[in-house]
Amino acid sequence: MKPHKKTPAIKLLEDWKHKAEITAIQARCPSYPVAYLPRHKYTDKTANGLTRAIIDFISLHGWQAERINTTGRIIDNSKTFTDVAGRVQTLGRAQWVPGTSTAGSADISATIAGKAVKIEVKTGSDRQSQAQKDYQKAIEAAGGVYYIARNFDLFFEWYNANFTEGQPWK
Repeated sequence: MKPHKKTPAIKLLEDWKHKAEITAIQARCPSYPVAYLPRHKYTDKTANGLTRAIIDFISLHGWQAERINTTGRIIDNSKTFTDVAGRVQTLGRAQWVPGTSTAGSADISATIAGKAVKIEVKTGSDRQSQAQKDYQKAIEAAGGVYYIARNFDLFFEWYNANFTEGQPWK
C-alpha cells in the first residue's frame, strides 16, 4: 500500500502545532530538550482525522472549537452470575438510549470572531441526511455560518477566503 502524501495545508498545520507545543513546553520547562518533542501527525483521510485537524487549526488561531457528540449510549442492565449448577447465566439486556442533542447537529461547533460556526465533516461518499440539511437551514437562518468539510485543503481555502485576521466574517 502506497503511503499517503501529505498536502501543503496539513504540513503547515503540523508545523504550527509543533511550534505551539514547543512554546508551551519551554514556558513550563525551559530546560526541556525540544529536539525530542514528538511531532503531531494529522490526516484528512478519515472523519476523525479531519475533525481533529480542523479543531486544532481553529484553536491554534485563537478561536474556540469543539467536537459535538450526537450519538446516544448503551446502558447495560444485564447481570451475569453463576447458578447453583455451576453454569454462567446472564439475565437482562443492554439498552440503547438515544442522545439528547438536536437532530442533524454538525460535528464541530466553533466560535470564530464572535460568529457561530458549525462544521459538518463528510469524507468519502458520505452525504448529508435530511436532518442535517434542516439543521444547516436553521443555523444559516439564525445568522450562523455552516460549512461542509470534505478535506483539510478545501477547509483551509474556505477559512482563508472567508476570514482575514482581525476582521469579521464577510
